[in-house]
Amino acid sequence: MQQFVLDTSLFVNPDCRKQFGKTPYSSVSGFIKKAKTKKKKAEFYMPPIVFRELSHFTEKGSSRLSTVVKKRAPNLYGIYIPAAILYTFIDDVRMRVNKGLRLAEEFARDNKPDNRAKLNKLRAKYREAMRRGMVDSKEDLEVILLAYELGATIVTSDEGMVEMANKIGVEWIEAERFGALLKSI
Repeated sequence: MQQFVLDTSLFVNPDCRKQFGKTPYSSVSGFIKKAKTKKKKAEFYMPPIVFRELSHFTEKGSSRLSTVVKKRAPNLYGIYIPAAILYTFIDDVRMRVNKGLRLAEEFARDNKPDNRAKLNKLRAKYREAMRRGMVDSKEDLEVILLAYELGATIVTSDEGMVEMANKIGVEWIEAERFGALLKSI
């Protein structure tokens, strides 16, 4: 039986959810319909913290999701990740912080009068420098750890999750392609 750990991007990201529905709620409903037909061939999991995150986007949908998706938290005290992963993560964070500082310094030196435009530009560049391509939330980490613990496949469109999954040897599939995979199971 195949096991999948689902990330919220499957239901929230417009490029991912369109395979199941137009809105977060309709994508959850569409996924439930397809998943119910695969109960003997696939199991679907989501950490409780990720269920809560999804409820911010679709309250009714996330509670209905419990009919096909098992809630399970990873065993945070029983999972061991190689120290090299933590080492490279810390190195990456330090590099990102330094890049963020350089962006802030550039902003401070810029004497252009339109502060709102400058702030928007700084915010976009800062978000790119600090968050893109790295695990930046407990929700993301729990998805990865649960998949690691179960030997399951992560379903996500998050670049940071994919990057860490590759480092620790966890299988993943792009959320955009998951609907097609479900059909073939």
